[in-house]
Amino acid sequence: MKLNTQNVSLKISAGTADQFPKEPIPQIVFSGKSNVGKSSLINMLLGRKSLARVSSAPGKTITVNFYDIDRKLYFVDLPGYGFAKRPPEERAKWSKLTDSYVRSAHSSKKLFLQLIDCKSGPSEDDVNMVRWLETNGVPYVIVATKCDKPNKTDRETVLSILRERGRHVIPCSSETGEGKNEIWAEIFRVTGL
Repeated sequence: MKLNTQNVSLKISAGTADQFPKEPIPQIVFSGKSNVGKSSLINMLLGRKSLARVSSAPGKTITVNFYDIDRKLYFVDLPGYGFAKRPPEERAKWSKLTDSYVRSAHSSKKLFLQLIDCKSGPSEDDVNMVRWLETNGVPYVIVATKCDKPNKTDRETVLSILRERGRHVIPCSSETGEGKNEIWAEIFRVTGL
């Protein structure tokens, strides 16, 4: 089945769980801390410059954003976790919204792209998220973002930490395009598109 990545639109920015799309089409979920590069990765994968808005201030995404790709696939941009400068009650609302999404069963074909910054390495929140995905049997791949930023030695150190226990890790750079083909290959493998 062909996928036209030029036929893309923002379906909905869902602020509540009842707004999540109900179509049972595959969903590729972008998860990671604030400022890890989720929007940049979405734009890079789709060959766009500004479909997903890239912010200079972390924590701006406060909704679950669903991008409809050719009516055959959703890219799902979750709110970033971590150091967002928001009041605790607002962070609790995001956490509840994200949890509602993760537990929703509208699509049996979900693949989490768990983004971890290759420049700074995994945070405690990243480790907890990967542990949660593994405990709950959620299919995921680690995408090591910003791989063009550290020097070769630091890059290899972080990548070997991420590959512990045989985890699938895709080094990626939205600047250079590194990892784009490998991520798409994984998406096609999991979704059967």
